Amino acid sequence: MPEIVQHSLAEIATAIRAAERILVLGHVRPDGDAIGSQIALGSSLSEIGKEVLVLNEDGCPSNLLFLPGSDLVSRPGSGDFGADLCVALDTANRERLGIGCLAAAADIPKLINIDHHVSNEGYGDLIYVDISAPATGEIIFELLEQEGLPLTSTARDCLFVAISTDTGAFRYPATTARTYEIAAELIRSGADCGALSSSVYECYPFRRLELLRELLGVLRLSSGGRVASWALDIGTKLRLSLKPEDSESLTDLIRAVDTVDVAVFFEELDGGAVRISMRSKRVAAADVCEICTCFGGGGHPLASGARVKGELDHVIEEVLCKIHDSLR
Repeated sequence: MPEIVQHSLAEIATAIRAAERILVLGHVRPDGDAIGSQIALGSSLSEIGKEVLVLNEDGCPSNLLFLPGSDLVSRPGSGDFGADLCVALDTANRERLGIGCLAAAADIPKLINIDHHVSNEGYGDLIYVDISAPATGEIIFELLEQEGLPLTSTARDCLFVAISTDTGAFRYPATTARTYEIAAELIRSGADCGALSSSVYECYPFRRLELLRELLGVLRLSSGGRVASWALDIGTKLRLSLKPEDSESLTDLIRAVDTVDVAVFFEELDGGAVRISMRSKRVAAADVCEICTCFGGGGHPLASGARVKGELDHVIEEVLCKIHDSLR
């Protein structure tokens, strides 16, 4: 992580209490941790009388619309909210907030950056980046608990989903005893583990299975079986009427192959770019954050991504070559 000046949760809470109108942002193509953290913090701050706008460049994805408070997530519009404080959650650099959200936050005098990515660039006026936290949702829970901010029923459910999704249902190595303690506290507070988990992991549209069938047809093993990759082109996305969230977590399936150390998902985007989502099984085998940093991306040692300009096949070969050279 770059050398950045860290602030305390107490300092962040002081800034929040002093503000009247607060804008809460998260990264583009949001996942459960980003959206869950946004809604949770927004709900808590509304409870103490703050006027809050929860904004995301891409809105709330369809697979997370079951979350209480999902209707509070807006996309950037032409209106001026006039906030005096902005909080950016789960976002390693400003650009990942999106053009519209950056415009909405441009004139806000103070920005708080709360995140857990090792590649966080340290932007903002108040910064709290805990790379040991497995999810930003865990940091938000600590903020609410330590600083006496209300854990509403909406915040409770959204934080459970945020933590569960970013820990792979509490399976990933970054999961700690504290993570389980927080989950237990959320359940004691009324979170329905079974219902929430079912909504997250057992409620997919059929087109997701159609996508999986397509991807399995182009699955590729390389580097002696240590690297698994598949690619999604624009034509297939249009033919299956896919949404961005339909591919969420699918790469975990090929990472689970016994010989595989690194799994990669390539997605062709409009405008001549390719989105890369990369997963490693063991840091001892490959640090995918280091690899993705070479392509202008970042994230975590075991889960990172990037966006690269170029033709799909060329990007695939370039990235696979880099992975092969980086394998330990």
